[in-house]
Amino acid sequence: MKHIITCLFGFLLVGCSGAKVEQSTVLNPTNEIEGIKRDVLQNTSNGDDVKSSNLAPKLKAYSTPENIEDIMVYLTSDELQGRDTGSEGISKAADFIQNVFEKNNIQPYFSSYRDTLSNYSDGTAFNVVGYLPGTDAKLKNEFVIIGAHYDHIGLMSGQVVDSIANGANDNASGTTTVLEFAKYFGELEENKRSIIFALFSAEEKGLLGSKHLADKLKEKNIDLYAMLNFEMVGVPMVGKDHSLYLTGYELSNLAEVSNRYARKNLVGFLPKAKEFNLFRRSDNASFHDVFSVPSQTYSTFDFTNFGEYHKVGDEASLMNYIHMATIVNETIPMITGIVNSPIKELRYN
Repeated sequence: MKHIITCLFGFLLVGCSGAKVEQSTVLNPTNEIEGIKRDVLQNTSNGDDVKSSNLAPKLKAYSTPENIEDIMVYLTSDELQGRDTGSEGISKAADFIQNVFEKNNIQPYFSSYRDTLSNYSDGTAFNVVGYLPGTDAKLKNEFVIIGAHYDHIGLMSGQVVDSIANGANDNASGTTTVLEFAKYFGELEENKRSIIFALFSAEEKGLLGSKHLADKLKEKNIDLYAMLNFEMVGVPMVGKDHSLYLTGYELSNLAEVSNRYARKNLVGFLPKAKEFNLFRRSDNASFHDVFSVPSQTYSTFDFTNFGEYHKVGDEASLMNYIHMATIVNETIPMITGIVNSPIKELRYN
């Protein structure tokens, strides 16, 4: 997340590895899946077509902590040198992302997956942009962007033992979440609206990757329905009755719609997010500015649960993989509802 606030350095670190976390602190993915299975059976008993139901996605592609860990370990490895924009390390991350897209039926949206930034002058930088066409004759002309930034800040000077800022929570966690969504929807191929999966570079340089893509898509005159952004979702919030918060919560009905499709209190309000204007501090802002459609960020960074923001200590070992898999599993029905709803329900207030 771009330059949140320097006072974060003093906050208490409460993140923990998926191997050590207690089940009582997060929702159990297995229980969540069983709950949705019950919903599927109920829909079936009511005569509904499970396959076409917005609220009953197929279960076989649901995420596991092991899926999450495999991606996170690579994206945060020292080999990638902190994924600084324009670096060799971030190019390797882009290769990895492209490989996930290719294996899961996600096409390049442009002539290739890599889209070179027109507004970055310090070397070459590129977003990685994938595309899953919609299946409905009319709704396929409407787009939902699911995005996250995959860059971080690279190497930090003045560090004695470790100089690599691996960027696990910021934002390998969001990148991994988007890749899990791409795997799920790419296998299912039942999204009525078209989906663009966008992994942005140069977020840490001033949201340059998302600004470039927003302007380029505006020139193509696409009908953008919503932009759903994921940022810093690697550890659970503390003492909250919801799993995620939404930046710009009060600006639209996205939280209400999200919770309805998730069939639970998935998304809530975080006062600190409003206080520090996090709505303007991540890639959603670029699409809000250019398209004026609901463009908001989902996050679990609550200003008390992670003290390694923009430090070399932002390591994969601090991430909670059970929590991350649960976030993916809880959010898939929400995204399914949004991309398949017969009308445009989302709106700014």
